[in-house]
Amino acid sequence: MNIGIQPFLHVRTASCPVYHPDGSNISFITDFTGLPQVWELNLTGGWPSQTSFTEERIMFVRYIAGSSKRIIGMDAGVNEKEQLFLLKDDGESQKLTDSLDHIHHYGGSSPDGNWIAWASNRRHAAYFDIYIQSLETHEFKQVFQGDGMFRPLRWSPDGEALLIEQVNSNLDNDLGLLDIASGKVTWLTPHDGEAKFEHPEFNQDGSQLYVLTNKGREFTGLAVLDIATKEISWLDQQDWDLEGLTISKDKHRLAYTVNAGGVSKGVLYHIEEKAFETWQMPMGVISELTFSPDNLKLAFVFNGPAQPSDIWELDIQTKQTKRLTFVSRLPIVEEQLVEPELITYQSFDGLEVPAFYYKPKQASGKLPVVVFVHGGPESQIRAVYNPFLQYFINRGYAVCTPNVRGSSGYGKTYIHLDDVRKRMDSVKDLTVLVEWLKENGNADPEKIAVMGRSYGGFMVLAAITHYPSLWAAAIDIVGISSFKTFLENTSVWRRKLREAEYGSIETDGEFFDEIDPIHRTNDIECPVMMLHGANDPRVPIEETEQIVKELKDRNHPVHYIRFEDEGHFFVKLQNNITAYTGVADFLDEHIGKAE
Repeated sequence: MNIGIQPFLHVRTASCPVYHPDGSNISFITDFTGLPQVWELNLTGGWPSQTSFTEERIMFVRYIAGSSKRIIGMDAGVNEKEQLFLLKDDGESQKLTDSLDHIHHYGGSSPDGNWIAWASNRRHAAYFDIYIQSLETHEFKQVFQGDGMFRPLRWSPDGEALLIEQVNSNLDNDLGLLDIASGKVTWLTPHDGEAKFEHPEFNQDGSQLYVLTNKGREFTGLAVLDIATKEISWLDQQDWDLEGLTISKDKHRLAYTVNAGGVSKGVLYHIEEKAFETWQMPMGVISELTFSPDNLKLAFVFNGPAQPSDIWELDIQTKQTKRLTFVSRLPIVEEQLVEPELITYQSFDGLEVPAFYYKPKQASGKLPVVVFVHGGPESQIRAVYNPFLQYFINRGYAVCTPNVRGSSGYGKTYIHLDDVRKRMDSVKDLTVLVEWLKENGNADPEKIAVMGRSYGGFMVLAAITHYPSLWAAAIDIVGISSFKTFLENTSVWRRKLREAEYGSIETDGEFFDEIDPIHRTNDIECPVMMLHGANDPRVPIEETEQIVKELKDRNHPVHYIRFEDEGHFFVKLQNNITAYTGVADFLDEHIGKAE
């Protein structure tokens, strides 16, 4: 049964579960009303109730230690310049930060609940310093200043220090202990080469950190770091990345997940017994793990291709799970959802490239195919619900989502295979995928479209400018059309981070000129659709509009939708309806839909 796009977009999401300190309820964020807001679920039964009523999206919610007070983060027009607010019990929000041109990264509350920590680029647009703020007077003071990107992660158990990180690149960071009184930092993670140290958790007395790291390894494993000696000992090493570490309130258990080729497996680790346990879930991704105050339950977000995002809870003793929220439930859609097949294909140089391949339920004959490329590029397409991709499948399109070289989740070597001058090798991966789809995926060779957002948008534009004959249509969402103009115009604090992946204008400018789609628009053969939000701080809207102008100037078929009230992500329901109804109509026109 073919249904319209609106039901797919009306499938709501739930995220950010946090237990009330007394364990009576869970606060979480859902876009049930069309805009992400805070809701609350009483764990004794009943329906969730809305507890925030703002005009902008809420980005996170956290409880203040030992209190029923909550901190929320909110930006304006999806511009990612997050401000912090105190959410009162009556639903009113009180400003804690009020510097609308700057970003504020929340770093948790002190053990006594009197202070919060955050980082901001108030002093300089490119640098993030660290501040603490009194929840009684709302006065704040800078406790650390540095010319780099620094963030507070959590308070030490005694409340006298902050565990902070310095972000060196998207794939490399350092952890340190900041003594609040003196401002001195003791750095804890000396390392050679590249390493990540993620989701650190203090043990009971603050002498050790449990952490996920790939120091000296291809994949991210679980380790314990001795703060005095700075030595690490491994607790769990697998040939997949471990993710999402959290610790129970009594400090006896850890919970985390294994990212096995884009599908999650949950793990519990009993620290004293050194014992591992797992639990069963359908195909999908487990994230945002959090233990209950009594240490007997574990709440998490589960999101699968056929199980859209909701809050679930694990009974730690019985290993039984139950779904706590049903905000995503929409029977008319659930009946249509398709799980993918995980495939691999051999690229031009023998590299094995993984992809998820979705086929329509009633597929017959040669299939029109949409190849969807993820952003990042240090990211990974996962086995999760995607409304517009499932809609395309429902309309008779097959959808293939590759994790081309440069994707995360497959080790350090794989993620660096597209760095700087190797950029176009990942585009070649798409061309070989097209051949695989023709030979093994029952694809109609005349009806293959390419679609992507953000960096995936660059991949779309690169594919249709460097390999124009392969594609029947292209959809670019908030994509990069020139690395040179992108690096010149992106948010100043992001430029250094992106140069580690893309290269710099000074060193690689001539290479950018060689590969940038903006210089090859005359080679484009297929019709193009482009979408962008005017408030995008990551990929400036000019990246899209300079391509649109080039195509219009030569009367090439191009359809452009500009959203004045969106940023890098489209969060408002009506805008998403407009966007993906437009994309579906575009696909129907240019590669046809199954009858």
